[in-house]
Amino acid sequence: MTEEKVLDALRNVVYPGFTKDIVSFNFVKGIEIDDNDRVKVTVEITSSADEVKAQLIKEIETELAKAGAEDVYVDIIAPKKPVERSNSMTGKNIAPQVKNFLMISSGKGGVGKSTTAVNLAIAMAMQGKRVGLLDADIYGPNIPRMMGIDNVKPEVVGNKVKPIEAYGIEVMSMGSLMEPGQSLIWRGAMIMKAIEQFLRDILWSELDVLVIDMPPGTGDAQLTLAQSVPVTAGVTVTTPQEVSLDDSRRSLDMFQKLHIPIAGVIENMSGFICPGDGKEYDIFGMGTSEPVAKEYGTELLARIPIEPQVRIGGDTGKPVTYTQPESETAKRFQTAASKVIAFMEKVNEEGGADNAAIQPTTPPGVSACSTR
Repeated sequence: MTEEKVLDALRNVVYPGFTKDIVSFNFVKGIEIDDNDRVKVTVEITSSADEVKAQLIKEIETELAKAGAEDVYVDIIAPKKPVERSNSMTGKNIAPQVKNFLMISSGKGGVGKSTTAVNLAIAMAMQGKRVGLLDADIYGPNIPRMMGIDNVKPEVVGNKVKPIEAYGIEVMSMGSLMEPGQSLIWRGAMIMKAIEQFLRDILWSELDVLVIDMPPGTGDAQLTLAQSVPVTAGVTVTTPQEVSLDDSRRSLDMFQKLHIPIAGVIENMSGFICPGDGKEYDIFGMGTSEPVAKEYGTELLARIPIEPQVRIGGDTGKPVTYTQPESETAKRFQTAASKVIAFMEKVNEEGGADNAAIQPTTPPGVSACSTR
């Protein structure tokens, strides 16, 4: 027996649920052959299902026996099975491999919520955290373009999807699964199902934090997320104008009603930094969201100015926090990320987030609006 002969035999072993073999997938991590043609094969897979492991062992043993191996030992390295855990008997967590969930929300669209989510996620990764970024803005999935992966399709392994890696973080978006320009005309129930699948059917790693870019407003997506996982912290993104602050109050009120700890408010488009002289000018207002933050017992995490690099970075897939770390905007995102990390650590020290109080109370198949 030779290693090449073993590999040729293993090319006949197709990974369950897929069309490629385990060698092509690069799942074979080690081959040992002794003088008596006894073979040990080490295979690392992405599924935690017992039936996948059992099928692979059986097929590997069969193929190697055909190739002339006298004795075969198969070592399968698989991820641990996810176990739902919660701070309460009635709570729920369908993505237990993630330590913290950070909801980025806004009362209205057009305030720079996705830009904030991208740069906060990157800032946390630059500070040593293992970070994922979920684009849950189903109707307006802009994260792929902002992360420079708009032409990248995720890999499907069995019936799961691997997130795309960019700038040191794991990313998934509906925009990565759709054709460019395709519209989604979905009712609330479909949005709710999509949110659950993004949490359950994506092969997220053991993450320190999953940053979730929510659709604007206070609707089905926010409630579904909060009922599916215990959200450690919420951040509201606003602009300085009063019309935006009115909607931001609704976003902060939503956090309170969903029992989501509020990490703070980020005021976007707060001042303009002129490329010519480097001075900051007040054109839309500055600092107006600080009193609103205090109304809800939280703080203004950062004022993010208008800088041309932010727009250019978002359009070209080169986030300013990563590509221009010395810019004023990048520094402010780093400060905001540090504050959010400290806030989440405080929440966990005090017992952690709990979504038990907002679980559905109606029996399956019964409408929550029923009067009977």
